[in-house]
Amino acid sequence: MTIGSDIARGPNTPRPACRGYLHKRTQSGLIKGWRKRWFVLTHDCCLYYYRHRRDEGKRRALSAVKMEGAEVGPDTSLGKPFVFKCQPQSGIRVYFFCATSNQEMKWLEAMEKATHPITQNHVWVDVTKHNSNLPPLAVKNPDCLGLLHKMDQNKDSWVQHYCILKDGCLYLYSGIGIYLQGYVVREQPHGSKNSIIELKPPSDEFRTFYLCAENPNENQWIIAIKASVKKWLPLHRALHDYMNGPPEETRM
Repeated sequence: MTIGSDIARGPNTPRPACRGYLHKRTQSGLIKGWRKRWFVLTHDCCLYYYRHRRDEGKRRALSAVKMEGAEVGPDTSLGKPFVFKCQPQSGIRVYFFCATSNQEMKWLEAMEKATHPITQNHVWVDVTKHNSNLPPLAVKNPDCLGLLHKMDQNKDSWVQHYCILKDGCLYLYSGIGIYLQGYVVREQPHGSKNSIIELKPPSDEFRTFYLCAENPNENQWIIAIKASVKKWLPLHRALHDYMNGPPEETRM
């Protein structure tokens, strides 16, 4: 069972933050120079590089650089345009990369973001992880449960799943968990179905899910999902709402 867009790797895992060819300055061998390599910067703040694009996902990366805490910025010391460097927090090696003019800012921006990852600690993450390892009937007080059809966009077909909704996470008991915080939930027609539930993610990096209840006239699922998503707020949102809310009466 996998949970969430950004908790575990699975069908709802975000695409890499940045990927493409860069020239990397080599420090090995008698002659130093630039070698073209395929780079992938993932959302877990690691920069992987491969010999060729086709090697991604098929071969082990030549190396991985942990970006968190690294120093990243443009470099003019080598006399070559569009060069930027990266010095990881651990280790003494400095990496030099060279991009084309239209790639430079994209890579710099993505790498700089990766050096200061934003972590969102939700009170219920540990509970959600615990629930993901339980059999369906062991999840106590679910917000909603029953059969749903999920659209398999690769095969253009609908697949039936037993589902449990609990505290902002929808568990489909086929190895999928959808971490719903920030999703927009709406009902709309789709293909041959008169009414389906669309789960639209907060970013294009995540997948949009389409679900259909057993009974097309049932609206309990969409009501329950909307309520479940709003039930739990990230800590910064909860504090913001509290500080901007009307003052409470003091009782003696």
